[in-house]
Amino acid sequence: MCEAHAYLRLDDEDELFFENVDRVEPQDDCLVLENIFGQRKIIKARIKELALVDHKIILEKVEQEKKINN
Repeated sequence: MCEAHAYLRLDDEDELFFENVDRVEPQDDCLVLENIFGQRKIIKARIKELALVDHKIILEKVEQEKKINN
């Protein structure tokens, strides 16, 4: 099997976000993760690291940029 677990990196620690992910799809400014059971989660993040031998996807949350009108 080729699925991996997705972790959210918070202050140098990885917190489990979603298990058995087999699909990651960018959508606008988010990532859509789907697992082998067809469940989906959407997160505003970027991929920080893919450790495929360890079956890990490390995500880092993206802060929304503030737009300043001058």
